[in-house]
Amino acid sequence: MYVLAPVRSLEEVMKIPSKLNADKDYQAAGAEYLNAVYTSAPYSRMETILLHAFSLAPKLQLPKLSGVRKDRIYELRSYESATENIFKNKVHMFNEGDEIGLFKRLNFNASFYGEVIAGGKMPNLMYMTCHENKTVRDANWKNFVDDPYWKKLSAMPEYQHNVSHIDISFLYPTEYSDY
Repeated sequence: MYVLAPVRSLEEVMKIPSKLNADKDYQAAGAEYLNAVYTSAPYSRMETILLHAFSLAPKLQLPKLSGVRKDRIYELRSYESATENIFKNKVHMFNEGDEIGLFKRLNFNASFYGEVIAGGKMPNLMYMTCHENKTVRDANWKNFVDDPYWKKLSAMPEYQHNVSHIDISFLYPTEYSDY
């Protein structure tokens, strides 16, 4: 399960636990989870990742999807780089190189692009694209790989070898997801 919580400041992040502890409805609805015993833990592990939005995508964008909710695919990608300087190069490629613009032009419905500033697998960036279904997702990526601008951008010497590992997770909305 992934929870995406946009916040404006680190101070907001720090207030989340006390807000949840004071929320009676949350405490009642989550009692089974919150009071689980060690022999019945509701998860194996959890991880918190703190992201800082890219300059050209400073706010969370709700995807413009109209298809059947259960068919939607949210593709979460994490791109690791070998060093911090090489990582900055990949972020530059997204922003100044206009990889973000390419995603927009090809209707990837990206919700966010962010630099991981705390979490695992650093240095890395993460972003999430949203698709009506798997067929649309596959077509979008084919169009991306075949796009003349991508071919030109990815062939530029300054952008070579700026990703050392990619993790891709396919996510699907729950009944209670916001979108």
